[in-house]
Amino acid sequence: MDIKKVHIVIPIVMAGIIGYLGTKIMDIKKVHIVIPIVMAGIIGYFGTEIMDIKKVHILIPIVMAGIIGYLGTKIMDIKEVHILIPIVMAGIIGYLGQTDLNEAFSVLPSIPHISRPSSQPVRQVDLDETSLVISRQTDLNEAFSVLPRMSYPQPFVDKPQRTDVLLMSPWLAPIMWEGTFNRDILNAQYRQKKFVVGVATFAVKKYVRFIEGFLGSANKFFLSGHRVNFYLFTDHPEKVPSMKLAPEKSLFIIPVQNYSRWQDISMNRMDIISNRIRTHWHYEVDYLYSMDIDVQMFEHIGVEIIDTLVGTISSWQYTKPRDSNSYERRPESRAAIPSGEGDFYYAASFYGGSVSEVYKLTTACFKGVTEDRANGIEAKWHEESHLNKYLLYHKPTRLLSPEYYWDEELPRPQIIRVKRLSSVRKDLEEVRS
Repeated sequence: MDIKKVHIVIPIVMAGIIGYLGTKIMDIKKVHIVIPIVMAGIIGYFGTEIMDIKKVHILIPIVMAGIIGYLGTKIMDIKEVHILIPIVMAGIIGYLGQTDLNEAFSVLPSIPHISRPSSQPVRQVDLDETSLVISRQTDLNEAFSVLPRMSYPQPFVDKPQRTDVLLMSPWLAPIMWEGTFNRDILNAQYRQKKFVVGVATFAVKKYVRFIEGFLGSANKFFLSGHRVNFYLFTDHPEKVPSMKLAPEKSLFIIPVQNYSRWQDISMNRMDIISNRIRTHWHYEVDYLYSMDIDVQMFEHIGVEIIDTLVGTISSWQYTKPRDSNSYERRPESRAAIPSGEGDFYYAASFYGGSVSEVYKLTTACFKGVTEDRANGIEAKWHEESHLNKYLLYHKPTRLLSPEYYWDEELPRPQIIRVKRLSSVRKDLEEVRS
């Protein structure tokens, strides 16, 4: 029954037929309305079971049909005709009720279906339109659940938490700094959503040496208490150490080829992520983040990073004027940002967002990489240059401060109160050879 709104016709028509016959057979006025109501409820229930939509909405036309049907018999004292009132009203309310219940009824075109166990949430993504629809069956208790009671200082609009840093971008995207949010409130809110976060990371060639440090720190500090899937791409699956992760965290090892140049490994990550979203991840996770493997976490990174499109401000260039940033300026490159333009300089070491937005980003960036290759040019900072071009014209909805990717080679200024994630000290020439 691949239908959306028309299914309401079934209980309505059946209610009409039974209601009409009920009046003819039983010659009663009030009681016969029970028959179509019960029948509508049964059919409505099984209809929702078959079509994998919510059940509660059928109560609206059923209850309204009963009330109007009862009042109709009292006021008009008729037998057969009054059944038209609840039928028409049930149709109107059923249609309007479904129109409002977008989550229950909206079905967007999707890529070919992949069977999954019925107990798993169904995630359908139209990757051409880059829309994400997540269908979940919830009961009323879950739908109307509230945050648990907790005690915390009252916020005041005239007393900002911090005045030493920029807290909001010019396009009103929040910038996450220590001291600007309450993680307990955020965790309580996001636990109701039951989202799944994916992390894509690459350990190719000599970078396999960083796997244990990355996974060990991420297991402890990254989205503690929330479901996380780590997707590790490596050309040496046999070298991945055996590690015990928290119950809510899972590791998936995905073999991948290496390339002779580290630049090619870096630039092809966008293509690999884009393809994997299309074939697997849009069914498996709600949000997706790409992170370098040669990092470790030292403080909690929590749900404050969750948003539609997220970029991390580079620790190397967060105070530089735009004309001094490391943007690609050569007009012949698809990553070129014209002189006088640019917001922040974003690090390709940590970015992400909703699955559909990351698909758009990675697809567009790799298309730019491909066109540059065809024209015999390579952007200044490879895929990071293309990332900055994309985020200039597709503004992030949330920005992570340099706390979220601090470079160990830099001295820490006072505004960096917490070093949440940091690159590992290493000989770049040696590990890239």
